[in-house]
Formats: sequence, C-alpha cells, structure tokens
Amino acid sequence: MEMLRIVFLTVLMFFVIVTVHEWGHYYFARRAGILVREFAIGFGPKLFSYKRNETQFTLRLLPFGGYARMAGEDPELVEIHPGQTIAVRLNSDNQVKKIYLDQLDNRKNVIRGEVEFMDMVDQLSVRLDVDGEHQQYQIHPQAMTVAKGIETQIAPRDRQFGSKTVGQRALAIFAGPVMNFILAFVLFALHIQMAGIPVENPTYVQIGEITKGMPADEANLKKGDIIESINGVAIGSDYQKMIELIAASKDKPMDWTVRRGDESFELTLTPRTMEGQEGGKVGIVPELPTRSAGIGETITGAGTAMVDTTSIIFQGFRQLIQQFSMDDLGGPVRTFEVTGQIAKQGIEQLTYWAAILSLYLGIFNLLPIPALDGSRLVFLGIEALRGKPIDPNREGMVHFIGFAMLFLLMIAVTYNDILRLING
Repeated sequence: MEMLRIVFLTVLMFFVIVTVHEWGHYYFARRAGILVREFAIGFGPKLFSYKRNETQFTLRLLPFGGYARMAGEDPELVEIHPGQTIAVRLNSDNQVKKIYLDQLDNRKNVIRGEVEFMDMVDQLSVRLDVDGEHQQYQIHPQAMTVAKGIETQIAPRDRQFGSKTVGQRALAIFAGPVMNFILAFVLFALHIQMAGIPVENPTYVQIGEITKGMPADEANLKKGDIIESINGVAIGSDYQKMIELIAASKDKPMDWTVRRGDESFELTLTPRTMEGQEGGKVGIVPELPTRSAGIGETITGAGTAMVDTTSIIFQGFRQLIQQFSMDDLGGPVRTFEVTGQIAKQGIEQLTYWAAILSLYLGIFNLLPIPALDGSRLVFLGIEALRGKPIDPNREGMVHFIGFAMLFLLMIAVTYNDILRLING
C-alpha cells in the first residue's frame, strides 16, 4: 500500500504541474478567440479522451509534458480540392454544418456533389455541381468535416492563432509559464503553512527524521520529540554537544530524558556504528523548532523561497554550461525516482519539491530554445519589431529542429537514467 501511495502522489504531482501549465495556454487562447483543438497531458498513444465544447481533452501514455494544440499553428488537417466529390448536411438556416468526405452513398439527408469552389477559411462558402445544377451554400463557422469516422472542426481565419494580435498570441504563450510561477508560489505558501517557520534562538533540540532499524527507532522515539538531557547532561539547543556524547558512547548504554508534548520520560539507548561511518550513531536527524506562520509571514516566506530557488536554478544552468556532462543531466526517469524518494518523507517535503519543479518548468520553458515557449516569444518579439511575421515555414522548421534535438536529448538522458538504476 505504501508503494501505491507513493506512485499515486508522484503521478498526481506531475499531472497537476503539467495541467496547470497547459491550462494557462488553453485559457488565454480561448479568451483571444483561438480554436484549441486538443488539450493533452502526455505524449504518445491515447489512454483517455473526451470532448467538451470545441476541445478534445486527452490523457496520453508518456508523461513527458503536454500541449494545447491551437488551430493555425500547424497545417490544417483536412483539405478539399475542386473536382472532389463530397456530401454536405445543412442546418435549419441552410448553412453547411457537416462535410462528409467518404462513405458518401451511406450518408442520409445530405446533398452530394462535385466541388467547384470551396473556402473554409475566409469566405466560408462552397459551390457544388449537383447533377449538373450549380448550388452555393454558406458554411457555418463551426462546421465539421467527417472522414474515416473522425470529426474535425473547421478553423475560419479569425479562429486561427496567426490571426490574432502579437499581444494576444504572446499572452497565450506566456500564460503557461506564468501559471507555473503562480502554482509554485501557492505550493511554497502551502508548505510554510504545513511546516511552520523556524523559531528564532531555539532553546532545545527537536528530532526531525528517524532512521528505521536504528536505536532511536527501536526505542520508539518520534519526530517532534525534544531531547532534554543525555547521561544527566542538559542538551538545551546544543546539537553539537549531543553528537559528541553519542559518538563517544559507541556500544555503551546511555540514559536519555525526552519530552513529548507536555510529558517527559526516560529511556536507555545504546549507540552503534553505521556502515561506512565512525563513532556511535542512534539514527536521528534534528530539525529546527517551528511555529505557526501568519498570513503575512506566509506570503513573505513564499516570495523569498521563489527568489532563492530561482537563483539556485540559474546557478545550476550556469554550471551546466561551464562544465557540461551527460552524467549531470536527469530525465523523466530520474525525476520520477527522486520524487518517489521525497514522497516517502511525507506530504510536506513533496509539496516543497512540487513547488521547485513547477518553478523550474516555468523558467525552463522561457529559455530561448527552439520549440519552447521562450523561442516562440522571441519570434513574436521580432515580428513586433519588423511589423510583419516571419515566414511560418521557416519558423516551423526552427521549432521542428529544436523539438527533434530536445527529443533526442531526452532519449539520451533517459538511457543514462536507466543505466544508473541498473548499476545501482
């Protein structure tokens, strides 16, 4: 059950972080009037899917990220050319609501004809040759094309990504990382509320973590217990004194006085060595005493954590550039492994780790690397300065190459992660 809980918490954490990021893209794209064809979490084969309004919400097999696929970012999926025979179904206003591309003889209540002219982007109009008679119809802005049992909504010009202003497009792209920053702030604040804030000038040593199978665990000491004295020597807040006393008492019984809540009790511990270490050990790690945080302290603390963690992330980027090594990189497998280890420490630590990952994802996506949000924002900035967009084919090629390189890098680091696991 413990393993299932850890796996569930790990998967849930990644699901929330990626969903929040993609929801930022999705929400502001919708606000700008852009047709979002698919909101996907993960890549690869489809596990689960349902459609709401105009968007297909999909859960996919490989949990390496997600995407909000907007109309106009890629070539439209369905093209209809003059001379092609199709069937159309009209609504009550004589507008084309469905366009059938196959199994035409099996369609009922439709008009079949050969396409003479069709524009599903600007004019939203179709002219058909129906048994020698020319018939023209307006196409509904939300009309569907149907081929091989798959319905695809058309995307008029004003519903496509490229038709919107630079500001609207930039906001739809920038919103993803921003949502990760907001999530990170909320998670840091939540962690402070759960863990509290350190007490200034503490007067006692409090137990944090306890190693299973060690004397402290065997004596049933618990997290939060306060060590008052050892062998009659008052400990106070002097953790170093406690370490020295324990180290010098290897294999010798020691009398401890411990306070738990409002009660104090005595017990006997016999320190012993741990593999690869010298001196006596009882298997405890202290933690700073904490107190409940107020609203103002929580907000200030979350802001400080955001600034400090951002600084550490950029230091990591700089070190990686200066001393690049594949062994220093970790992919999804490594991240899942570390997350699982942190999940074992409790929900407090997992919340803090989730905040770090959310902040990291937001920052990483803003780097000007092709295929990432930062690169797309760079292209939009160039468009704003030039007064006209860059050739979509060239921009698309840059993003494609960037995506391919990132994908190859992910394969390489995943291979490294698997080897690391196999080799222990």
